[in-house]
Amino acid sequence: MYRKESEGWFKHIDFILIDMICLQVAFYLAYVLKGLGVNPYADLVYRNMAMVLEFADLAAMFMLDTLTHVTLRGRYRELIATAGNVLAVGLIGSAYLFFMQEGAAFSRLMFGIALVLYFVFAYASRFAWKKVLASGKWERNCRSLLIVTTKAEAQKVIETVQANNYGKFLLSGLVIVDADMAGQSIAGVKVVANSEDAPMYVCQQWIDEVLVVVPDEAPYPEELIKKMEETGVTIHLKMSKIADAEDRRQFVEKVGSYTVLTTSLNYASAKQLLFKRVMDIAGGLVGCLLTCIIFIFIAPIIYISSPGPIFFSQERIGKNGKKFKIYKFRSMYMDAEPERRSL
Repeated sequence: MYRKESEGWFKHIDFILIDMICLQVAFYLAYVLKGLGVNPYADLVYRNMAMVLEFADLAAMFMLDTLTHVTLRGRYRELIATAGNVLAVGLIGSAYLFFMQEGAAFSRLMFGIALVLYFVFAYASRFAWKKVLASGKWERNCRSLLIVTTKAEAQKVIETVQANNYGKFLLSGLVIVDADMAGQSIAGVKVVANSEDAPMYVCQQWIDEVLVVVPDEAPYPEELIKKMEETGVTIHLKMSKIADAEDRRQFVEKVGSYTVLTTSLNYASAKQLLFKRVMDIAGGLVGCLLTCIIFIFIAPIIYISSPGPIFFSQERIGKNGKKFKIYKFRSMYMDAEPERRSL
């Protein structure tokens, strides 16, 4: 199942958390720099204000969409977006002090210092985090991406995807459709197959998604795309090349700076995948509990009838060629698989 990109502010939960941390650090440092003490949270007025500012920050990001296209913004656009977010937080905080009539008990100078520090920290941390994402070092949740392109376009496509990656993809290899270059490297990415071998490579290796980019004047490798679709892998097609959509599940998104039409057998949002993962874990825990209970009765029977290991393990091939191990109660005699050939 394809993990469809989250929409709205949930898509940038990492930037939201970074912004909220920057705001609290700025609030604390402003309190200390003003000489009001070392613990602003001990004072009820300042403690309430710290919580209000966090909610104001969330409200500003949600209502003003200040994180829209955050990974694609340059320095100037990021400066404007950050300033707008800080200004909105300041206005909401000031409105709170006015309506709660707590302005007299709260230092205005400290509030101003906090907003200035918040602007500096938020602006710097956003760029620092974007550099971390773009570097490819944050690969814990990366999807494995196979690029299908022509010899002439290969280097340009690789550089474009790498420059706009932001931790989304781990480049797993290249497929060159107009030349047999298997084993060679282009821009540091290995050519892993030609157009004939690509479907089998997708089946055997850990490939999550495929990006297909060919020159505008060249036709799409329709036969290759059809074969890869049959493997169940998600395919991204460059939008400027789309002519006929056929009856496939499709939606538009970005891979690098390319606007692509994504096709997949099925897809789910981040919330749906989270719910599915919770259900998987809950079902797994129930299954483990039942296995422990059944083990008490089944294990002695297996061992008495055929001495040896109680459990049988075997390597299987899962989705997109990913290997995994299964474990089950042994229902065959020891060395049954080698003896099957002689029988």
